[in-house]
Amino acid sequence: MKDGFIKVAAATPEIKVADCKHNAKQIISLAKELAKKDVKLAVFPELCITGYTCQDLFYQTTLLDGAKNALVTILEELSELDMITVVGLPMQFDSKLYNCAAVTYHGKVLGYVPKQYLPNYNEFYEMRHFTAWDGSKCEYFLNRFDTDADGECDDSLSAYFGAGLIFCCNTMHDFSFGIELCEDLWSPCPPSTYLAQEGANIILNLSASNEMIGKSEYRRSLVLNQSARLISGYIYCSAGEGESTQDLVFSGHNIIAENGATLAESELFSNDYIISEIDVNKLAFERRKNTSFRNDKCDTETIWFDIPLTDTKITRFVSRTPFIPYSADETDKRCELILSMQAHGLKKRLAHTYAKTAVIGISGGLDSTLALLVCANAMKLLGRPMTDIVAVTMPCFGTTKRTKSNAVKICEAIGVTLREIDITDSVKQHFLDIGHDINDLSVVFENGQARERTKVLMNIANQTGGLVIGTGDLSELALGWATYNGDHMSMYGVNCSIPKTLIKHLVSYYSKTTDNKLLKESLEDILDTPVSPELLPAHNGEISQKTEDLVGPYELHDFFLYNGIRWGFTPEKVFRLALYAFDGAYDRETILKWLKTFYRRFFSQQFKRSCLPDGPKVGSVTLSPRGDWRMPSDACATLWLSQIENLK
Repeated sequence: MKDGFIKVAAATPEIKVADCKHNAKQIISLAKELAKKDVKLAVFPELCITGYTCQDLFYQTTLLDGAKNALVTILEELSELDMITVVGLPMQFDSKLYNCAAVTYHGKVLGYVPKQYLPNYNEFYEMRHFTAWDGSKCEYFLNRFDTDADGECDDSLSAYFGAGLIFCCNTMHDFSFGIELCEDLWSPCPPSTYLAQEGANIILNLSASNEMIGKSEYRRSLVLNQSARLISGYIYCSAGEGESTQDLVFSGHNIIAENGATLAESELFSNDYIISEIDVNKLAFERRKNTSFRNDKCDTETIWFDIPLTDTKITRFVSRTPFIPYSADETDKRCELILSMQAHGLKKRLAHTYAKTAVIGISGGLDSTLALLVCANAMKLLGRPMTDIVAVTMPCFGTTKRTKSNAVKICEAIGVTLREIDITDSVKQHFLDIGHDINDLSVVFENGQARERTKVLMNIANQTGGLVIGTGDLSELALGWATYNGDHMSMYGVNCSIPKTLIKHLVSYYSKTTDNKLLKESLEDILDTPVSPELLPAHNGEISQKTEDLVGPYELHDFFLYNGIRWGFTPEKVFRLALYAFDGAYDRETILKWLKTFYRRFFSQQFKRSCLPDGPKVGSVTLSPRGDWRMPSDACATLWLSQIENLK
């Protein structure tokens, strides 16, 4: 449960229809196995104590008493487990029969949740046997009929009864859940909607959905979409082996989802359990940001429980590159969409300003290469010649033959207007003017070149009636790895919401899909070139200044950015996830070192982000002061850095 991770399970036991003792034994066995795996919330199928397919046997007192006695057995056998177990059974309440979920913990029922929407596709289905809960206020079910060995009334079965129950953990308030049953999800207004609005971060669905052609895909889409709409975790557990096959077949289709993503899913007809971890802190953070997620004041009752706050071993997938899709096909689709968004954003800006040219500085590196490709796509959309792109290469002290050659080649391959302006003499004169020793390779030496290049680009834009297109990326903005009023500034920044790890994939995708042989060769060599601003003198003709040696690996910083800023995780949690995701790639000390660098630079460099030029948002993370990120430039990083110091 530490860091908001709740280990949950959906388990389908192999039952026998109407054999409540056997079914209880199967449930208990599975529950104990799950508890050994540190599961804190285990969900079993609809009516699993009796079997869903009992039909008119549900009217029989013998079956109802058998179900109640089986529930008592489950309570007794699982009373020592620090795990909430949710099981399905028929319940008589106020002379009516309900299809219910019983929430059990430490030998007691915490609450009963009746089904609200009953299917009635044919005589087999539930309206023949059960009453639909009418949405009434939750009432207390008092078990007056059972006594213990001393003749005292057994209150282990006494609990609140109603569909508006929300179960909330005293030791971690973000761990809260509500319940709906099978058909409830298929209804026009699923009960999970108001349960989530009232604070339930996880929705449990006890189901007995029969299998037929195409239904599993539809079922999966319902679960994923509902979890996304509700910004919730969703545990769907369905009946399987052992149910009657007189007219239907049940496949035991279980799904654990989180905010639209599948965390775990069973194979059909496997009759097994699935386990994963739902991050309730992540869900709570996202809900805090969503102003349309509001409380509609429904009649609900909160049931509190205490559960020990222990560490949770993570088994769910945590991507090293969260900005990049998992599959190659999805990556290609994402790349195509991003390139289109960038190009259409630039197209609008060029058309609106009546710009005659798009002026861009070309270094032979990844960022300027992507920006140039976007400019080319925008000109195609506008139906204008590639010569309306004015690409300027400005060699100076650190420029290498390799990067300069690649810059020239891609410009020739695309057919843009190329200008080479050596700024060496201009920078030397500037150093002379301000009294800076050219042998002093300090920040003045580096930034003097960056600002000279920006001045050249701005003036060429004025000269040609154009706009300067920025090349800086999201990762650089997060770290402040840009010269203020140098490469930090432009008239439209096409890469502003694209992290460095994704830029490489975009350029690679362009290389893979182009028919231009010269362009393909140039792009492939650029992809193999170390990332560098080339502001320090080259060593034997080779790049001497490698960015990742100075500020750290971009794959780490992009991971920190996504988890620490996009999801608001604490530095402690980001560190824990990084250790898990990068196991075998970086050691603890390396990750800790660059995590501290990330937070230190992120806070100290906000002033550069407070005055960024316009640029298109293409993903879920952007640092534009007009968009998703508002932060004072003089905010203190003390709380974040002190937490990192305590990690040592």
